[in-house]
Amino acid sequence: MARVEGEGALHIVVHEGVVESAELRIYEPPRFFEALLRGRAFTEPPDITSRICGICPVAYQVSACNALEQVCGAELDPPLRALRRLLYCGEWIASHCLHIFLLHLPDFLGFPDAVALARTERALVEQGLALKKAGNALLELIGGRAIHPVNVKLGGFYSTPEPRAFTEVAEQLRRGLDDAVQVARRVARFDFPVADIGCELVAVTDPAHYAIETGEVRTSGGLAFPAAGFAEHLSERQVRHSTALHATLDGRQYLTGPLARYTLNSAQLSPLARDLAAEIGLDGSCRNPFRSILVRLVEVVYALDEALSLIADYAQPLRAAVPVQPHPGTGHGVSEAPRGLLYHRYELDAEGIVRAATIVPPTSQNQAVMEADLRRVVGDNLHLSDTALTALCESIIRNYDPCISCSAHFLVLDVTGR
Repeated sequence: MARVEGEGALHIVVHEGVVESAELRIYEPPRFFEALLRGRAFTEPPDITSRICGICPVAYQVSACNALEQVCGAELDPPLRALRRLLYCGEWIASHCLHIFLLHLPDFLGFPDAVALARTERALVEQGLALKKAGNALLELIGGRAIHPVNVKLGGFYSTPEPRAFTEVAEQLRRGLDDAVQVARRVARFDFPVADIGCELVAVTDPAHYAIETGEVRTSGGLAFPAAGFAEHLSERQVRHSTALHATLDGRQYLTGPLARYTLNSAQLSPLARDLAAEIGLDGSCRNPFRSILVRLVEVVYALDEALSLIADYAQPLRAAVPVQPHPGTGHGVSEAPRGLLYHRYELDAEGIVRAATIVPPTSQNQAVMEADLRRVVGDNLHLSDTALTALCESIIRNYDPCISCSAHFLVLDVTGR
């Protein structure tokens, strides 16, 4: 499948006009990160797990740091916590804009890819690239580089930038904020199909602000628990057709990601982002996956606004990191990757050696919901040609922005029957 992270296939079985099954087949080989972490020093997972994804490495670093700092009893100084959040804002901007402008917008504007889109809508694509560049600039300044940052460590950072280093980046962010608002207003005029995700929604939440880098887990059904409680509610199972595990929460399918975050946390958006959401037709919740592009644009505006606020308040921390000493036990960490909740769990011995690791990425949590959505849509559109049905299924998958490489380690359409 073009325009997603990784490879997979969709296998649909239809009998006498009824869709009997829809299987999203993720067949990329697992890369055994959980196994190769065993026996490593407790300081190593942030760097190792960042290699799981080249698009959202900060998410893996931060969830790992949250888990390991929790078990070791380390508490970041407030300026370091703010700097970590600022780094994560850079990733949200870069990752969301990559998906919105290069992968998702062509579906709505009738183009096969971003190259074809750029021939007609050059200014729009240039806006997206400039926004992504602004996010990358934050990642490079704080993290050392945009892909797989090298400046993150347990307890904080190896070094911290001086306030004057943010001058040029802040200007990029301010220009990007105007562009993001403009694009959101245009996208709001698109004709979105009617759809509704009726499953449980799950996201990290924080009463102080829109949750990004840490918080507790909350569900649309009213549950709330710390990261340490996530494993008590989560169940994962292997399915025959996928190398990615399927996840359920208390035995039920659930969705994580932008729709869940927005629906559960929209009250914590900044006034600018909240006003934009209202202007473009989003109320306090959104369950239509086709409108996820609007939610992502609101989150881009929020991340830009939040980054500028954090930069305005920034003073170089007195120390780049707090000391973190090994402690035996089990640590749990969550954060909100652009694609959704990312959970890490580590068991350490007294010497700080990792004895077990568990990583639950967003796409594997969303896979069952994606399959259910595909089954419904295919059943409603069996009158379409294979070519048209394939294009529709691809657009459905891109609504969820899956990172298939992260999850297992889309789209060949195989329809049996009719």
